Amino acid sequence: MWVYALSALFLVVNFYLVLQKDVYWLFLLPVVLIVLYYYLTSLDKIILLITFLTPLAVNIQDMDMGLGVSLPTEPLMFGVLLLFIANLLFENRYDKRIATHPISYIIYAQLLWMLFTMFTSEMPIVSLKYLVSRLWFVVPFYFMAAMLFKDLKNIKWFLWLYLSALTIVVIYTLTLHSQHGFDEEVGHWIMYPFYNDHTAYGAALAMFIPVSIGFLFYPNLALKWRVITAGVVLVLLVGVVFSYGRAAWISLIIALGVLIVDFLRIKFYVIVITLAVLLGLFFSFQQQIIDKLEKNKQDSSANFVEHVQSITNISSDASNLERINRWQAALRLFDERPVLGWGPGTYQFVYSPFQRAKEKTIISTNLGDMGNAHSEYLGPLAEMGIPGMLIVILLVTMMMITGLSVHKNGNAEVRFLSMMALLGLITYFSHGVLNNFLDTDKLSVPVWGFIAILVALDVYHLKPAEDDSKKMPEKQS
Repeated sequence: MWVYALSALFLVVNFYLVLQKDVYWLFLLPVVLIVLYYYLTSLDKIILLITFLTPLAVNIQDMDMGLGVSLPTEPLMFGVLLLFIANLLFENRYDKRIATHPISYIIYAQLLWMLFTMFTSEMPIVSLKYLVSRLWFVVPFYFMAAMLFKDLKNIKWFLWLYLSALTIVVIYTLTLHSQHGFDEEVGHWIMYPFYNDHTAYGAALAMFIPVSIGFLFYPNLALKWRVITAGVVLVLLVGVVFSYGRAAWISLIIALGVLIVDFLRIKFYVIVITLAVLLGLFFSFQQQIIDKLEKNKQDSSANFVEHVQSITNISSDASNLERINRWQAALRLFDERPVLGWGPGTYQFVYSPFQRAKEKTIISTNLGDMGNAHSEYLGPLAEMGIPGMLIVILLVTMMMITGLSVHKNGNAEVRFLSMMALLGLITYFSHGVLNNFLDTDKLSVPVWGFIAILVALDVYHLKPAEDDSKKMPEKQS
């Protein structure tokens, strides 16, 4: 009886608001109630829901106090963070095997250093916001997802949910882009509002191309799913070509190189020696190489060959020159505060005075209000000093070690999943030399999720099952 009465009341109030007040938001109430129900009963489903919604989320910027938020994903992540903290405080149950994994210790160190440098920050409130946002990325998609991934099915759900939503975004983008003749300039913004620009869009595509190709050859996959997967691979490949994201193309080539090295079973010491020789040659002939690059006048272009040639243009390509401008500013910021930096998340607010007139480009601004350092390595160097950058490098190194170890020792399915996740991460962190997106949900969700996959495979799928008494229950009361 109460159900009928409440339903009738809901409909009456809704019709009144729509017809008299032109208000429609109350229609969302049933969805909100369903989400709240799953927060209290099955938090794993909330994490998977956020995964699917992330590529489709819309970023709301220029709000009061300079706040920006991605809807609906970031509020949902914040809710997961609060429940996780409550669980630790009142029940103190978490799998120690995840908590004591080497990668977890590196993440603790990163979060603690962010907290410490927040107190010495040039802008403590900005750094506090940055730290909180990092927590709501890391907690759901590393600490909770790693336990969720004890079941291999959940790994595949996670990958396919993001991949499915990303495919929808790519089809939408390509459809609109085709109406503009796949123009290169239009390709920089046509994915809006789902992705702010073509670099983040290209980075996401590059991360999931190895995943989609991995599913194409996945063990024991039914023929109809291979056909569907082949279609997804094709859509993503076309999408990354017309993203005109040169960094994304480079990252895919690097991932392919790693795959070839693994396939040929080239010894690690051979790789180290080769890289050392190449580095030595670069510094030996540094001036000649720079002189050669400065002679390249090819700007970015809708012509694929010309666009590839523009990658090494450091004399006239505005995008390349602006990156160099940001990197130089980051190095000058580091030079002034080498140990503690200027504070997490502050680069975009403090780099303007550290620009030089001769290094500015047509897309530079005197206010320095056009974003971050365009590097996952130099950004932390400027904001959190040498320890900040070293922690990032250590994280990437341990990620590689864990991924290769799991790939070497796992069964066929584990080997596939580990290589898919590892290659996706390689595309991101090689792309991270030229861009940084870990302050956004679009890339933080897959990056931390892929790292969680490697840790979960390492902990749960290479060793005999251990006592599960410390596992966080799915039921949340």
